[in-house]
Amino acid sequence: MERFDAAAGRPAAEVVVTGIGVVAPNGLDAGAWWRALLAGANGIRPINRFDASGYPVRIAGEITGFVDEDHIPSRLLPSTDRVTRLGLVAAKEALEDSGADPAALSGYGAGVITASAAGGTEFGQRGLEALWGKGTKYVSAYQSFAWFHAANTAQISIRHALRGPGTALVSEQAGGIDAIARARREIRKGVSLMVTGGIDSALCPWGWAAHLADGRMTTVPDPDRAYLPFDEAAGGHVVGEGGALLVLEDAAAAAARGATGYGVVAGCAATFDGGPDLPRLREAAELALADARLAPHEVDVVFADAAGEPAADRVEAAALEALFGPYGVPVTAPKSMTGRLGAGGSSLDVAAALFALREGVVPPTTGTVRAAADYRLDLVTGAPRQLPGLRTALVLARGRGGFNSAAVVRAVAA
Repeated sequence: MERFDAAAGRPAAEVVVTGIGVVAPNGLDAGAWWRALLAGANGIRPINRFDASGYPVRIAGEITGFVDEDHIPSRLLPSTDRVTRLGLVAAKEALEDSGADPAALSGYGAGVITASAAGGTEFGQRGLEALWGKGTKYVSAYQSFAWFHAANTAQISIRHALRGPGTALVSEQAGGIDAIARARREIRKGVSLMVTGGIDSALCPWGWAAHLADGRMTTVPDPDRAYLPFDEAAGGHVVGEGGALLVLEDAAAAAARGATGYGVVAGCAATFDGGPDLPRLREAAELALADARLAPHEVDVVFADAAGEPAADRVEAAALEALFGPYGVPVTAPKSMTGRLGAGGSSLDVAAALFALREGVVPPTTGTVRAAADYRLDLVTGAPRQLPGLRTALVLARGRGGFNSAAVVRAVAA
């Protein structure tokens, strides 16, 4: 049945992902990252970005080998935080991967929507250090915007002349999916192309203090045994940096220029918890499936939020069992190799789901040997699982404070 957009008075556009850009702790581009996932390569390691020896947590999903000057014009270095530099690199890769030419579109035909939970934390810390240590005249004028959560959107739009819709979202880990959902709506309203997703980086003492205050990070020092989603020994998560940006286009327009895309963003939804005793993750999943016009039995794999904390893992496991039945669908959490990346985590999971659809293989959850028995999950562990008939994936995310988001992606019709 053809979907109709009542507000626009026309059939709703099918939205396809034509480009993916990745900056992750285990891969500085989409291809390298995907190969790392299939190899089970762990990007969690001791922190080198700052001296973490005095902190109770000293490991993170840190991106190594990223030399800012190799990727960013020198004129932008004084006015950008690391998170924005990572975002610029991911956006460039995604646009090049898509093969689209934004300059050939109408003046407002391409836009940017990004998500960031922390904004330019490291830039903000340097500004505060200058203010407290030296005085106001030593604070950079760029402090007025470089720390802001919307800096990624602004710098990407400037660099690529994307003059269409532009905004930024803040919903922590759920932000990457929320940005994709918002960009999908813009495509359906007639915008030709949107760059979207999430990127985060807060590996500095100021950012670390905030993560520690949350109280949900693991204190296990072994990178291979620290972050264990759905494991009996799970005791918290590991923080990482990076994420993924995607190029979304109208499927018909993409096909007209010869682009097939990775997959279709078929459904999106978001809910907000009604308190600790009223989680609404299951409802977000149900709404996303309804938006995609799919039943639970049509889902081939779930990319889980995977909090790595027993109470939260239990809530997610219960939601999945209620939707799919005990052991009803393969479940994976490749973020076990990167840590939780804030807003970047859920868009990176969407990217992983799209690669899985294209190649018919599901990356594993590492560290966790098998899910705790009372969770009754078919958790993909140890090695990738071949699923040649893979057509549809559900991606889940939860952000601190009660945010829940879900996205359904499916393979492009042959």
